[in-house]
Amino acid sequence: MTLRQENLTKVSNKDTNMRSINLFLTLIISVLSTNVFVVKSEDPYLFYTWNVNYATLSPLGVPQQVIQINGQFPGPKINCTSNNNIVVNVFNHLDEPLLFTWNGIQQRKNSWQDGTLGTNCPIQPGTNFTYHFQVKDQIGSYYYYPTTALHRAAGGYGPLTVHSRDLIPVPFDRPEDDYTVLVGDWYSKGHSNLKKLMDGGRSLGRPDGLIINGKSGKGDGKDEPMFNMIPGKVYRYRICNVGMKNSINARIQGHAMKLVEVEGSHTVQNVYDSLDVHLGQCYSVLVTADQAPKDYLFVASTRFTKTPLTATATIRYVGGKGPASAALPEAPVGWAWSLNQFRSLRWNLTASAARPNPQGSYHYGKINITRTIKFVNSAGSVDGKLRYAVNGVSHIDPETPVKLAEYFGIANKVFKYSLIGDEPPSGAGDKITVAPNVIQAIFRNFVEIIFENHEKSVQSWHLDGYSFFPVAIEPGRWTPEKRTKYNLIDAVSRHTIHVYPKSWAAVMTTLDNAGMWNLRSMVLERNYLGQQLFVSVLSPEHSLRDEYNMPDDTLLCGLVKNMPIPKPYSI
Repeated sequence: MTLRQENLTKVSNKDTNMRSINLFLTLIISVLSTNVFVVKSEDPYLFYTWNVNYATLSPLGVPQQVIQINGQFPGPKINCTSNNNIVVNVFNHLDEPLLFTWNGIQQRKNSWQDGTLGTNCPIQPGTNFTYHFQVKDQIGSYYYYPTTALHRAAGGYGPLTVHSRDLIPVPFDRPEDDYTVLVGDWYSKGHSNLKKLMDGGRSLGRPDGLIINGKSGKGDGKDEPMFNMIPGKVYRYRICNVGMKNSINARIQGHAMKLVEVEGSHTVQNVYDSLDVHLGQCYSVLVTADQAPKDYLFVASTRFTKTPLTATATIRYVGGKGPASAALPEAPVGWAWSLNQFRSLRWNLTASAARPNPQGSYHYGKINITRTIKFVNSAGSVDGKLRYAVNGVSHIDPETPVKLAEYFGIANKVFKYSLIGDEPPSGAGDKITVAPNVIQAIFRNFVEIIFENHEKSVQSWHLDGYSFFPVAIEPGRWTPEKRTKYNLIDAVSRHTIHVYPKSWAAVMTTLDNAGMWNLRSMVLERNYLGQQLFVSVLSPEHSLRDEYNMPDDTLLCGLVKNMPIPKPYSI
């Protein structure tokens, strides 16, 4: 037997806000007869330190309290590559507890880092906590935001971009530059006042405006350019709806947009004059600078509202002369157009990408469905105060996060499993029960989830821990016969789905990621007042192959604060 050891070089690259360190274990090759054994090396690490505090800014021209990260609003960009390990040390300088979630990052085997009040104890004021997660087998456009209180209404959000590794071909040429466009509606009242409104049983009402990357834009030719383009070059725009209430439509004066990616999946490259982007969704488009060299406006406006809110951002051609036209391209009207856009989206089955189940090899349409769950959203009143519910249950977060209660074996002291069934009760909108809403699911089951919207507003749903296949959105009520309308070939794998008024949507996914995962409305008011739940997916083996152990630095609170640590999982 011969033994050869190679010590791999550690590479470090430091930046003011980030250090990237390639950490490798010693590669040991043992040659025994004809057998070779290789111990794996770690993927690169990216380190961030965030100082989170309040600042007085005027996104809509009115001074108000806004959450900044390292003095920035929106927050700093997490710019990484598939399989990188991300380490974010968050220092909370607010006067309230704080958590961040990483919208769309699947946290494989690691719901400990998901950053919701059902999985984590919040970071107390004046303290810090370090998130450590891997963007395992993912690429695409995402964002992070705070999940505590109504902090999302104060900002605190920022972009998270996952690039393909150099060896993985991308189905388009490298663009000249890569721009992030975080669009969302905004309230000028301030998050504390908004929270008082909802705690008092009232609705938030209509937003006051729309902002793009933290600014509203006047569109009068005096705005500084937010984006620059060189004539003849191609640029990538990653457009995310980070708002609180409304869907938006995005378009660019005089320019077409070629869609290339939706929430981590390469798409068939259709060309659009405008795109509807619903709450929580991210779309990537390529834009060619092929017009006369001058200024143009990126335009975003709210959809399905009586009076649309509009914001603009200036795009300047390098070397160009002349202001943008004051005439803005019009948005489409009604949701039939939007539904047709959804139907036009197709997964690019010929593209390579990093994912647990490579594109083109996961024939989801041929897998037998093991469980069908139908969720119906509703609004009602409890003790004279507004609440929102799923199948008649309005979720509240207990002092002890449901994930920790389950891990420490005291779930029965904190919540009851499956207060709701797989079908909504008859008259689901008549009575609302306020309680932690946790359902159980069998590990690796292939499930069909139906979202049925009986209300008059567009809903937007997000599932942590997974991507799913949205196989249909149709008007009316769902029945099993509607499966004949499903796209069982090339639905775009994604993590957020919208549902039009008086309509339904169907998604399919394999529950192969053990943990406690949040299914939530992306409408802030609905989420805060109960339209969410948690899905407990436990591996029967209690093995490290399926789920990581609770990290040593996990914050503990509630009933588990002084309890002995449970026996860790093993291989």
